[in-house]
Amino acid sequence: MNKTYKLNYDSPIGTLALVSNDDAVISIMFNDQNEDVSVPEVVPQVLRNCYEQIHEYFKGKRQEFTFPYLLKGTPFQEMVWNALIDISYGQTVSYQDIANVIKNEKAIRAVGNANGKNKLSIVIPCHRIIGSNGKLTGYAGGLWRKEWLLKHEKNFVVKNKTV
Repeated sequence: MNKTYKLNYDSPIGTLALVSNDDAVISIMFNDQNEDVSVPEVVPQVLRNCYEQIHEYFKGKRQEFTFPYLLKGTPFQEMVWNALIDISYGQTVSYQDIANVIKNEKAIRAVGNANGKNKLSIVIPCHRIIGSNGKLTGYAGGLWRKEWLLKHEKNFVVKNKTV
């Protein structure tokens, strides 16, 4: 079994626990436990890249991520997560839209369930999924974080278009 490494990133909306093995990032989750994590003596390059790219995202300088990550779920969950990757920065779609993309129009609740099991917050942009009525619905990190992330992205989409 691969060794895992962890770094905390203090974002404007709370601490993100970044976890990788030697080759890929395996988890990016909000950590509300406020645990003190010391920086490991050896940090794989993939985790350093993740940290830097997450930092760039929060500064409004990055809209896509290029470090390797590992999706671990059921085939259905992975299909949903892969569909989420295609949602553009600053955009939102509904659970129904994702169900349509994966050609399983009646799987709206299953899409929502898969969305909630996403372990790669921000990189697999589950925060960009909203209800078909346009309202914010469930987010493992809390709806206030989802709202913040969406406003953050919309703010930088506008800024980047006018530059």
